[in-house]
Order: sequence, then structure tokens, then C-alpha cells
Amino acid sequence: MPGRIEVNGEAAGTWRTATLTEIRRETPRASTFRLAVPGWAGHVPGQHLMLRLTAEDGYRAQRHYSLASAPDDSGHIELTLDHVPDGEVSGWFHTVARPGDEIEVRGPLSGFFAWPGDRPALLLGAGSGVVPLMSMVRHHRARGLRVPLRLLVSARGPEELIYAREFGVETTPVFTRTAPAGSPVGRLASAHLAPLLSEPPAGGWEAYVCGSNSFAEHASRLLVAAGQPVDRIRIERFG
Repeated sequence: MPGRIEVNGEAAGTWRTATLTEIRRETPRASTFRLAVPGWAGHVPGQHLMLRLTAEDGYRAQRHYSLASAPDDSGHIELTLDHVPDGEVSGWFHTVARPGDEIEVRGPLSGFFAWPGDRPALLLGAGSGVVPLMSMVRHHRARGLRVPLRLLVSARGPEELIYAREFGVETTPVFTRTAPAGSPVGRLASAHLAPLLSEPPAGGWEAYVCGSNSFAEHASRLLVAAGQPVDRIRIERFG
């Protein structure tokens, strides 16, 4: 497996004040929040940041969130958040936050899940696990990269498919509960991976898996069973 991306220690340790500039609804439960961040050092697709909110009484809440934007968007970053029931931070973003609000951010963080765009990428995500993978897709498009990239994204139904308007020929949606007319319903399966892994590109795929614990386990087992080397599977999980 190619090595971990080095993290800029100074940038990772410095809190910066970001200004919320735009809110876009993605699904009934998820929205994208665009932030202007003076002095942002840039990031590699797949990295995340630490976000901090401070209440008037001094109480602070911190969370890690994946970066959804491509690194090519100078001075701005985007985060896509699910509205988690009783979630302190996601609840504030979805019910209180307005353009002009200020938030503290620190990062980018972690180099393990990062994809610099120099090797073929096979991306598997479920639900909000598609967020860091979309950063990779956007980077691939923005730079016109010629290395192969494919995205398999799982959602309960079309209404819960985050970034649906942006997906192109590189993306295969998998619907687990409801699907458009003529499309199958079911979990990610070996049949989705077989065409890609039976004839891998030169140098083979670097696989990136992101989603819940159960999805990460299921997807990684499918990859290994289909012939993907274990040391070329990177996993980021939540819940």
C-alpha cells in the first residue's frame, strides 16, 4: 500500500475562524455547509477536520467531519452533515446556523484515508460515508485526471442519495429499500464489484471504503472475496 500522506503539523494544530457562507439541502436529512476559511492550508481528498462550537456560557462542543470539497476550491471548504437526532453540533448546523455565523476549525487531519489522485481509486460508500469519497470525485473532475476512478454508493432510496445531482458515469448507485422503476433493490453485492475487479486497471485499484461499521465490514469482505489485496483497502467507519 502506498504510504500515508504527511499531515502539516502546524496547520493541524491551529484553530481558525471560518465563516459560513452558504447552506445547500442535499436530502431530507443532510445539508452541505460552505465555509470561508482565511489561511486554510489546503487538503488532500479524504482528509477531515476538527470543528468547534462555543456557547455564550463558554461550553464547547467538538466533532470530526470529513471534507466534502475538492482541494482546488481555494479559501473555501464544504462539509456535508446528517441531522443526527439530539446531536449537539449537527443539530446546531441544521436548526440554528445561518450564513455569516462563525465557527472554529482545525485541520486538515489524518493522511491514512487520503487519495492524492496518483493511482486508480475504487470508492465504496454508504449514506454519509460518501462525503470524503465525493471530495475525491470532485478532485478527479476538477483536475481532469486520467487515472481510473469508480464510485459505488449505497443508500436506502433515491431520496436519501447525497449528491445525486452531481453523479456521472463514474458512479453506480445501490438502493437497499426502494429504487427507481426498473432498478434492483438490495445490498451491495459481489456482482457490483466483479466487473471492476476481474479486469483491474494497470497497477490495480486502491480501494476506499467509508460508512457504518456494518457496511465497512460487509464491503471489505466483498472486496477481499473478489480478489482485492487486503493491504490496498483503506477503511473509514463511524457508528
